[in-house]
Amino acid sequence: MKIAIPVDENKEAVCVSFGRAPYFLIYDDKTETSEIKPNPAANAEGGAGLKAAQFVVDAGATVLITVRCGQNAADVFKAAETKIFKAQDGDAQKNLLAMLEGKLSELTSFHAGFHGRA
Repeated sequence: MKIAIPVDENKEAVCVSFGRAPYFLIYDDKTETSEIKPNPAANAEGGAGLKAAQFVVDAGATVLITVRCGQNAADVFKAAETKIFKAQDGDAQKNLLAMLEGKLSELTSFHAGFHGRA
């Protein structure tokens, strides 16, 4: 299983913006390795959530841990059978550990999206 987490510039804190997160931490539980990948959608004119979701799916993630997520991105994850979990606090590593220990709950509420840069 691969787990994706949007992270801030410091590459340690969970980014509150999924689509415009500067990076994604991708953790592979088979190899127990993590890598930080730049989010190609971070500076998109529009549709950042959709583009970021496709990037996460293409990276092979079957799980996403995030603070919030737009409906369009959630639809991409649903189609790809990628589960979405609600981040508990600001630290990516703590959330990763909580996920592996089964302590995170699924994210079931999605916003309509921000439709442009905030």
